[in-house]
Amino acid sequence: MISIEKSIAVLEEEVYQIARDLHQIPESGFEEYKTSAYIISVLENLGIDVFKGIAQTGIVGLLRGSEGKETIAFRADMDALSVEEKTDSPYGSKHPGMMHACGHDAHMTILLGLAKYLARHKNNLRQNIVFIFQPAEEGPGGAEPMIQAGVLDQFHIDKILGLHVFPEVEAGRVAVRPGPMMAQAGEFDLLIKGRSGHGAIPHMAKDAIVAAAALVSSYQSIVSRSVDPLEGAIVTIGKMWGGERRNIIAGEVHLEGTVRAFREDVFESIKRRMGQIAKGIETAYECSVELVFRDMYPAVINDESLYEDFVAAVGKEHVDSIAPQMIAEDFSFFQKEVPGLFFFLGVRSEKQNCIYPLHNCLFQYPEETLMTGIQVYVQYLRHVGILTPEDDA
Repeated sequence: MISIEKSIAVLEEEVYQIARDLHQIPESGFEEYKTSAYIISVLENLGIDVFKGIAQTGIVGLLRGSEGKETIAFRADMDALSVEEKTDSPYGSKHPGMMHACGHDAHMTILLGLAKYLARHKNNLRQNIVFIFQPAEEGPGGAEPMIQAGVLDQFHIDKILGLHVFPEVEAGRVAVRPGPMMAQAGEFDLLIKGRSGHGAIPHMAKDAIVAAAALVSSYQSIVSRSVDPLEGAIVTIGKMWGGERRNIIAGEVHLEGTVRAFREDVFESIKRRMGQIAKGIETAYECSVELVFRDMYPAVINDESLYEDFVAAVGKEHVDSIAPQMIAEDFSFFQKEVPGLFFFLGVRSEKQNCIYPLHNCLFQYPEETLMTGIQVYVQYLRHVGILTPEDDA
């Protein structure tokens, strides 16, 4: 368990209130207007320079250090999910059909808690700190629009850190790994068009369902037969629909799916193979296959040097080494531009019934883990010399 020092523990009630406030106002991507206004209010009250309306609802806070030769950014995502909350929390969502079921309220709270701490200890801050509050991580993605708006260049950001609460890791611990940590992700839509007909005279029709079945089976062979078995990759078709009734041969079938991989060349080879198979299905089943592929988020690749500093700062005894995860995160867009580190903050607690996965209507985290997140960030800043130690630490 990571110990919370006195100078951070004194913020506990303020931090908890922020978390409770934010949890009650979940909003969807690029529509985080109440959330944005709340964050701006907190930052301005701290005397932090605030830059608003970046990528619509995004916010940047800037706190200058005494030397200002280096700038490090910390990022928190702001959006929520279209999930109806079913917890019994007295601070539950006030927006029907919306919930912070992925812990983004915790991420924002930790970053605001860090801002509060650094504002109170500004005399100990040597380098510049940028607080990035990013919209739309759940989709369609707010990191890339913020970068395109010039966030990294305008504030001369040298490196960036981010975290995600994670119910698979015990509360009071963190989990991280160097190199690939989360997968590159893409999604695809397929439309197979044949020719409808009566089920009793199949030779007069072109069965889109049979073609779809063949395509699904063939796609499942991509990872097993076209990808190095030592590489991680996934092709999943999660939705399929078509047909009119039981005795009519289907003229159209729609399919939707996702692709995940850790290496970009593997990802691209899967896409090529999908296209080749689609062409083969067209020929074999005398139908048309329209494949639309959308690249989503790159892989989260942790910088080796940042990883080493982070583990040294937190202490090896508090850090779990975690296997690469097939989930995706658009924090990766920042990492493609500057060195970055992303880690998981453990929030699992059987005692407090914090056992439900992300995106679940019952997801909760122990409030004390918010203080752990702030403590970890402060320890890192001290370790790399950006923040000088406190006498009461």
